[in-house]
Amino acid sequence: MSAKKDIRALTKDQLRNFFEENGDKAFRGNQVYEWLWSKSAYSFEAMTNISKETRQMLEANFVINHIEVDTMQRSSDGTVKNAVRLHDGLIVESVLIPTDSRTTACVSSQVGCSLDCNFCATARLKKMRNLNPDEIFDQVSAINQESLLYYNHKLSNIVFMGMGEPLMNYNNVLKAIDKITSEEGLGMSPKRITVSTSGIPKMIKKLADDDVKFGLAVSLHSAIDEVRSRIMPFSKAFPLEELKESLQYWYAKTNSRVTYEYVVWKGINDSQEAIKALVKFCKHVPCKVNLIEYNPIDDGEFQQANNTTINNYISNLEMNGIVVNVRRSRGKDIDAACGQLANKS
Repeated sequence: MSAKKDIRALTKDQLRNFFEENGDKAFRGNQVYEWLWSKSAYSFEAMTNISKETRQMLEANFVINHIEVDTMQRSSDGTVKNAVRLHDGLIVESVLIPTDSRTTACVSSQVGCSLDCNFCATARLKKMRNLNPDEIFDQVSAINQESLLYYNHKLSNIVFMGMGEPLMNYNNVLKAIDKITSEEGLGMSPKRITVSTSGIPKMIKKLADDDVKFGLAVSLHSAIDEVRSRIMPFSKAFPLEELKESLQYWYAKTNSRVTYEYVVWKGINDSQEAIKALVKFCKHVPCKVNLIEYNPIDDGEFQQANNTTINNYISNLEMNGIVVNVRRSRGKDIDAACGQLANKS
């Protein structure tokens, strides 16, 4: 017997055709599609406006490979960390980050990661596979439900800063965002979504060519090639000159400024030379800088710089008219840092 097909791999038209081919009305496909995406149904039994016989037919032909929140932890600061179990038993992480005015979902795009950023816990895990569009969608849907439960309002923002490099799962990430932003899905504005990349010039240009409407963040961490390649060895293949050109291309096509994610580490990128290099790099394209507090993954070389250095970065950036924000780590008591900076669980 052949394995059942995941029904969420079908388009709406394919669902409509399935019902017609099985002697039913095409509009039944519309109903099922709504249950799968707009209502995030995890079982055919939940589709209460569809007859029992039709649900049994769906059960006989398809599966819904939905995620399950295996464990959930809530921090004293309100952060919620999910260990998400996929249909094949693999685990990824997603995080709900609340503030006074909004809730943000930090989601994963791959199981593990194929890059080798030395500061990153996920990089210590081999890449096992890409996430499917529905698995990315499910993370957002689950966090939206948690936002409603704990904060009484819908999810307001999404950042692709969890496990994996989103631009190395390009097609599935874009399909997931299409579902998340569709009125037939979660109906979120693409302007409230940010995809964070470690900086792959070819794929940044492809984003621009594909006329995406979401925001772009780059995990930069140094504007000096030698230092950046020490932090992120894979970046030797993508020197800063190429990254700069791709970001200029991005801005020319999208008219959307870039966000630089930047951690300052003691003895690595805490010099005045490093600050001047960042200021210079920021002038190539309209941007803002997020200085991120770091949670050490061990007692090794990557340790958070002191506040004097952080303030020096801030004053130099602001003096040059560059918008800068400081992002404090959230959920420290449950080890729930978001993004490529996440601690290993």
